[in-house]
Amino acid sequence: MSNEASGANARSADAGPLGYLALGLTLLAYGLLGTGVLSGTSAGGASSLAHLVGGVTLFVAGLWQFRGGDRFSGTAFTTLGAFWATWAAAGPAVGKNSAGLFLLLWALLALTLTAASWGAGQLTRAVYGLLTVSLVLSAIGVFSEASGWGKVGGWVAAVSGLAAWYSATAELTGGRWGKVALPVK
Repeated sequence: MSNEASGANARSADAGPLGYLALGLTLLAYGLLGTGVLSGTSAGGASSLAHLVGGVTLFVAGLWQFRGGDRFSGTAFTTLGAFWATWAAAGPAVGKNSAGLFLLLWALLALTLTAASWGAGQLTRAVYGLLTVSLVLSAIGVFSEASGWGKVGGWVAAVSGLAAWYSATAELTGGRWGKVALPVK
């Protein structure tokens, strides 16, 4: 069986789509649960998903990207994997000031990733820029105990998750249908 027939190609070592799918799924769950759209739920309800998909899968995808020489995605995925694993492990027992500070510090990391993604295209910048905004809004909501800010942050996280998911889907389907199915700029 040829490499083409088996689905293997020169890009097979790229874990970028895996990382963006994991990030997208985790951000969608975190965001939608944080909005309160589903009754009786909260962003904390996504903790097991955040730990396994967001923490472990993102961390492994980041290490894979480092091995392939991609410093940006390696840094983004491993640090965000650490974020989700820590968020899940901390659980609801964390005080509001600790949770708010945690979110603000990670917003600074997301801001760094936004700046570092400047040459990677608009979609990548959107993923990390929206993540930054989401974390800042969520931190404001935690510090002020105003659930409205947290809900807006949840919606922004969900949009960031959709952008990450779109990015992964575009990469995975790129050219496989004989043309570019999902444009990425």
